[in-house]
Amino acid sequence: MTDSTEIGRYCDELLGVQVLSDYCPNGLQLAGVRPVRHLVSGVTASLALIEAAVDAGADALLVHHGWFWKGEDPRLVGMHGRRVRAAVEGGLALLAYHLPLDVHPELGNNRRLAAVLGIRDATPAGADGLLWTGELPEPVPGEVFARAVGTSLGRRPLHVPVVDRPVRRLAWCTGAAQRFIDQAAALGVDLYLSGEVSEPTGHQGGGLGLREVAAGHHATGRYGGQALGEHLGGHVGLGHRFGDIDNPA
Repeated sequence: MTDSTEIGRYCDELLGVQVLSDYCPNGLQLAGVRPVRHLVSGVTASLALIEAAVDAGADALLVHHGWFWKGEDPRLVGMHGRRVRAAVEGGLALLAYHLPLDVHPELGNNRRLAAVLGIRDATPAGADGLLWTGELPEPVPGEVFARAVGTSLGRRPLHVPVVDRPVRRLAWCTGAAQRFIDQAAALGVDLYLSGEVSEPTGHQGGGLGLREVAAGHHATGRYGGQALGEHLGGHVGLGHRFGDIDNPA
């Protein structure tokens, strides 16, 4: 199975694409022109990642953030046009999985982030799999946990220390998930970890009685695509490497 269409069908089934409602297409976004023997995975199908994949001799690029989003201008002009042109000229196939790659129980960003941070008993808090809960091995001060997140992810997170109790139980959702802070508080956790933060959530934590750590959309969304790429490498027999084009946001 080295045809990009076949790989796309396999990933669609593996990630349950048809079950989830999303605001972008998931799956194969650009069919390849040659068999896929080498795959590069990454977070966003940016021009820099596309060029890096082409330079690495990749036949396909697998990302969390693809090209086509609800409400965006669909014309292939400007930045969008340059990205597509670079992929086409480089002979790349493009596969992109957004929410399906956040929620997958084994390969998803939420599951993999828990493993990176040493969170135990990681479990989806709801049927959609977007918000997860788990526990630390032992209670730690919030500042200690925030520093540990920074060390593990390679970037300093934003820590909103509105309560003064140790962190043991926490909830998290990768990416732009600050809107779930109310749901996290209803679970009775000590801290909510998300990728992004917005001005209202800086105040909500105090009113809700829980700390918040925003560790970065890119930083929290790196691990699902990498895990899926490694899975494909073993299952299909592809060469795989992860291309981490850093993004401070």
